[in-house]
Amino acid sequence: MLIGDAAVTTAGATNAAATPGLAKKALLIGVPRETLAGEKRVATVPEVVEKLIKLGFSVAVESGAGDAANFSDDSYRAAGAQVIEGAARLYEAADMVFKIGVPTPEEVGLMHAGQTLISFIWPAQNPDLMKQLADRKVTVLAIDSLPRTLSRAQKMDALTSQAGVAGYRAVIEAANAFGRFFAGQITAAGKVPPAKVFIAGAGVAGLAAIGTAVGLGAIVRANDTRAEVADQVVSMGGEFVKVDYEEEGSGGGGYAKVMSEGFQQAQREMYAKQAREVDIIITTALIPGKPAPRLITADMVKTMKPGSVIVDMAAERGGNCELTEPGKAVVKHGVTIVGYTDLASRLAKQSSTLYATNLFRLTEELCKTKDGVIDVNMEDEAIRGLTVIKEGSITWPPPPPKVTAAPPAAKPAAAKPEAKKGHGHGAASEPMSGTKLAIMFGVAAALFWFVGANAPAAFLAHFTVFVLACFVGYMVVWNVTPALHTPLMSVTNAISSIIAIGALVQIAPPLAGGAAPDSWIRWLAVGGIVLTAVNMFGGFAVTQRMLAMFRK
Repeated sequence: MLIGDAAVTTAGATNAAATPGLAKKALLIGVPRETLAGEKRVATVPEVVEKLIKLGFSVAVESGAGDAANFSDDSYRAAGAQVIEGAARLYEAADMVFKIGVPTPEEVGLMHAGQTLISFIWPAQNPDLMKQLADRKVTVLAIDSLPRTLSRAQKMDALTSQAGVAGYRAVIEAANAFGRFFAGQITAAGKVPPAKVFIAGAGVAGLAAIGTAVGLGAIVRANDTRAEVADQVVSMGGEFVKVDYEEEGSGGGGYAKVMSEGFQQAQREMYAKQAREVDIIITTALIPGKPAPRLITADMVKTMKPGSVIVDMAAERGGNCELTEPGKAVVKHGVTIVGYTDLASRLAKQSSTLYATNLFRLTEELCKTKDGVIDVNMEDEAIRGLTVIKEGSITWPPPPPKVTAAPPAAKPAAAKPEAKKGHGHGAASEPMSGTKLAIMFGVAAALFWFVGANAPAAFLAHFTVFVLACFVGYMVVWNVTPALHTPLMSVTNAISSIIAIGALVQIAPPLAGGAAPDSWIRWLAVGGIVLTAVNMFGGFAVTQRMLAMFRK
């Protein structure tokens, strides 16, 4: 098939846009080569192409788009994608465009009315780009504008996936620039102390950096303006360094906010102390819509030990370190300052795969009918937050999220005592009074006396075991918190083994002079053994599966 003068290798659905007069059956997703210098990522990968085709879409990839991430044109063809020579032909044919980097003016000029673009846009920082895109009458979904407070949005959160890759890579770059091992070692040639790493900011990137540095054996400290992340830092194996100043640091959407001058002064003092003590500093602090806050001053850098390293992950937004040069690694005052702006791109295959999965999950939300046609539903809170331009009309910023007012709590009745909550086995019940308890025990004692006076001795023994079993079962199950019921399986298996032993006694050959049990008793005992065995082995199997979830 030909589009203009460019040959297209067809391995998936036919592109109706390229064939005049043919009814369009499905939208064509176009994936161009990224044009930003040093960008090695690609917006989709072969394994995700197969999933997009199953949703009903056709996929076209510009020739060479995945080369830098080790995805060849042949691998895309094998997955069912078309491979098109030239960006102009791709943009002309595509109904949807998947990108990573912010589109350049040249790329905007290739777009046409009715097209849908999904990419990083940063609408607050790029008003001119927003106007250019609106003039082209396109629909734009900015993946960086996803409402991250929605739980179902996590699968589409490209900011999180790319930040995790960048945090990992930041530690690798620090290790490359550092002159020693991260882990402490004792050798015949002498003792090597462990590296001390301080991480400013414990968001997604910071936590990824903490986990990587701890895995390499370093002593890791971290700080964040949000006090609630302290437990996360500790759970990753780091030490949370608190600023000696009380102020809430959480902003909207799970981000940090701009702190007061008093807090910032106390924070600078803490950073100055850490700079003198540690070997490596990794900064990750960013505030949405604002330049990166300056955390590490030139004076702090001067106090660091020669050979120390700073990795500034906020270099693209101006940097957290005063001496950072975006895109470069420089040595100043004996300290290597890494200001690379392409950390995620330095792990191109991994980051491309994660990003492609994020876009696929978003496409699932846009195409719930799985027929290759999207619906940009502005009533959907997640889609509305992502949509910054709808058919040429700028819709950014989105309205505040809807908050449903909670119904007023019902007043408890004053005459009734507080009900005791059940354990998931029925409705709540009132606590039993002493009088009722005495009556219950009296009735039980009378029943035992009547049975003992009139029933045979053999029946009385079995009846006593039955009553005690009921009592033990009630106390074991009903008096245990529901959250502990699954771990309780292992304990109740021991009780099940007692039942099995009792059943075996019933079917055992009679002793000398003893009477053989009736047939129906034997068959009941056999049934009890079977059911007890299922309960025992099933309980241990469930317990083992639970324990396996917590093993690495």
